[in-house]
Amino acid sequence: MNNEVQHVAIIMDGNGRWAAARGLPRIEGHKAGAEAVKRAIRASHELGIKYLTLYAFSTENWRRPKNEINMLFKLLRTFISSNLGELKKNKIRLRVIGRMEELPLYTRSILKKAILDTAQNTSGQLILALNYGGRTEIVDAVKCMVKDIKEGSVDPNAIDEKLLSSYLYAPDVPDPDLMIRTSGENRISNFLLWEISYSELMILNTLWPDFCENDFYDAIKEFNKRKRRFGGI
Repeated sequence: MNNEVQHVAIIMDGNGRWAAARGLPRIEGHKAGAEAVKRAIRASHELGIKYLTLYAFSTENWRRPKNEINMLFKLLRTFISSNLGELKKNKIRLRVIGRMEELPLYTRSILKKAILDTAQNTSGQLILALNYGGRTEIVDAVKCMVKDIKEGSVDPNAIDEKLLSSYLYAPDVPDPDLMIRTSGENRISNFLLWEISYSELMILNTLWPDFCENDFYDAIKEFNKRKRRFGGI
C-alpha cells in the first residue's frame, strides 16, 4: 500500500502536566503548547502534508474551571491574530470543525475573519477542532440526515457509509492517515471517531509543549514503515 501522508490529526495532550512539572500555572503550559502548534504547522507545511487537524478544545473541556476556559479562548484569539499573516504567506487555509456557534462571540468573530481571509489558500489546510466531540459530530450528522429524510430529499434506503460521511463537519477532507497523541495516554478521547477507523495510531510520551519538528518528522518516518492493509492481505 502507498503510505503517502495526506492528513495528520493530533491530540495535543500534556500542557497541564508540563506546567505542573515546572511549578507553573496551567496557563503557562497552554502558552508553551501554542508554540508547539507553530512548530507542528511549520513541519506539516515542510513535509507537504495537505491537511493537519488539531484537537484544540473538546466538548468535554467545558467542565474545566471557568477562568482556565476564558484564558484558553484568549490564547486562541491571540494565536490566530498573530499567526494569520504566516498562514496567508504559506497559503494555508484555516478551517474549524465542531459546534463553533457555541464559542464566545468575540472568539467566533476572529475565527470567522481568519477563515474568510484564508478561504482561497490551496497549499494546505489547518483544521482546528473546537468545541468538538466525535460523538457530537455523528449526532449532528444524523440530525441533518433525518431532516433531509423528512423533507423528502433523502431516501432512507439509500443510506450508506458514503452518504453519512457527507453529513460530517468536513466531508471533503480525507480521513486521517495518521493520528498522533502526545503525553503517553492510550486513548482517543472522542476525537474523529468516524474518520479514524483505518488511521494509523501513534502514541508519543512527549508532552505537547515539548513537541518539535523532529518529533513530527520521526512520526512520518515511522508511519512509512507500516503496512496498511485496510482489511486486506
